[in-house]
Amino acid sequence: MTTLLRATDSAELLGIVPLLAGFTPRQSLVLLPFHGSRSRAAMRLDLPDAHLRPDEYADLAIGLIARVERVDAIAVVVYCDDPPQHTPDGLLLPIAVQVDELLERAGDAGLRIVDALCVTPSGWSSYLEDEPRLLPLDENAVPDVSDTDVTGDQTSGTDLPAADLTEKERVGRALRDLTRLLDDDCRPSSARRENPQAIAAAAMLDDLTTFFETALDDPAGAQPFATAALLWCMDRPALRDVALTQWASDHRTGDRALDAQLSYAAAGTLVPDDLGELLLGRGPAPDAERLRLALSAVRAAAARAPQTYRRGPLTVAAWLSWALGRSTHAAHYLRLVREIDPEYGLAALVHTLIDAAVLPEWAFRR
Repeated sequence: MTTLLRATDSAELLGIVPLLAGFTPRQSLVLLPFHGSRSRAAMRLDLPDAHLRPDEYADLAIGLIARVERVDAIAVVVYCDDPPQHTPDGLLLPIAVQVDELLERAGDAGLRIVDALCVTPSGWSSYLEDEPRLLPLDENAVPDVSDTDVTGDQTSGTDLPAADLTEKERVGRALRDLTRLLDDDCRPSSARRENPQAIAAAAMLDDLTTFFETALDDPAGAQPFATAALLWCMDRPALRDVALTQWASDHRTGDRALDAQLSYAAAGTLVPDDLGELLLGRGPAPDAERLRLALSAVRAAAARAPQTYRRGPLTVAAWLSWALGRSTHAAHYLRLVREIDPEYGLAALVHTLIDAAVLPEWAFRR
């Protein structure tokens, strides 16, 4: 079900922004795309830094908002920790120059301006007023929508799940036994008795795409050997990409992706274009719930993984976050990957997409 929210004035608009974004932005510029009098989404950008010219920042923002389907108007809301400056000419709101440039570019693009507001710790005001004045923040302006928690900011939820030392040691031992069993150069012998749980975990990988599908049924990853099997796959780029493709589509597409990877490894056959395009954010929109379940699974695996095995699940967490429109979360996971391996391949691709402010095509169709 889609909840349709309407703002009748600026104060109510401020209350609606966190509900549309899913959090309360901080140090951010938020764009609300409107179609007529309605807005169903929010797009958050970091505040401009000193190295980016106002016109460059405005072009970036309007370029993104113009891609949203049927947008004909925008509202702008700035959340800034810096207070307004009191000058002889009146109140000067933070980043006023950049906002003026943005509003001008929006007008040039044929977009109507619904509102342009600034929220600071000392109150809120409007960029559209000739003589802006600070008004108190009114918590009662937030619509009452049950089961909606917007108390955190855009960085909330990035911390990995808690995992104690015992859990990590169990997963580490399971991963050691499973890797030894699956290693081509270390076949089981009569002189060494293999762990039965490792044998069972290896058997799960005989039907790889079914294993990836079952990972969505237990995203917490409670079983050490199931977690170890997932980490083993995430550490192998071909299998990692199969999992990512499957979670962003369906089981059948996962089978196609696996066949494509095997064909490429055996004969250098190119991977079908539609599978490659998916990783670049093109094509039909994935099921958001599948993405969220997969994100929970790889976050849980990364939390329990030995340091050298965290690259794969963290990078997949970054891509899944990006696919869900959470670029801030994606950037956090990529920083963790770079601390382990600055040259990790898929992480470099996702990092390039985020740095270029590229969002998945489906983000503009929601």
